[in-house]
Amino acid sequence: MLDNLSSKEDDINRRIGQRIKLERELRGWSLTDLAQQSGVSRAMIHKIERGESSPTATLLARLAGSFDMSMSQLIAQSEMQSGTLLTLAQQPVWQDPETGYIRRHVSPQQIPADLVSVELPAGVSVPMPSISYLSRRQLIWVISGELVFQEGEKTFELEEGDCLALGDPADCVFINRSERACRYAVLVLKPL
Repeated sequence: MLDNLSSKEDDINRRIGQRIKLERELRGWSLTDLAQQSGVSRAMIHKIERGESSPTATLLARLAGSFDMSMSQLIAQSEMQSGTLLTLAQQPVWQDPETGYIRRHVSPQQIPADLVSVELPAGVSVPMPSISYLSRRQLIWVISGELVFQEGEKTFELEEGDCLALGDPADCVFINRSERACRYAVLVLKPL
């Protein structure tokens, strides 16, 4: 079973790498161009595109932001099938190799929003650069546990049931200071 999970993780990382390469090539960008746009090293982008490295959430957010996409959109386009129903078994799941953060893309592609379910392990923090918030509005809804959310200079302490609308793009950090996992949903409105 562990080998099966590892195989699935390798497969999603390979598809994400292929999607990053496709998005880069669609724009006529070289590896150097994407490195300059994203702040991610050329060598790391090359490894990700070839499926030789599992990118962290922060790296994926930087790369996606360079394409004027959310991390959700980038992963969804790597994984999703068309249609109006996305069953639990079809929902793309990705795990950050650095923090254990798990994200599941819940919504079908046909709507102008992305709905993502996230499980943030106890004692973990995940930084997201402001580039991942450009041109999009987002809501965070805590389903269970506690979440500390830093948005630039502001800090919000969210408990179960709380919902926060993100403000202007800023560097952000999702923090779980508790001893149990935090589950929250993120709704990202796609730019029209």
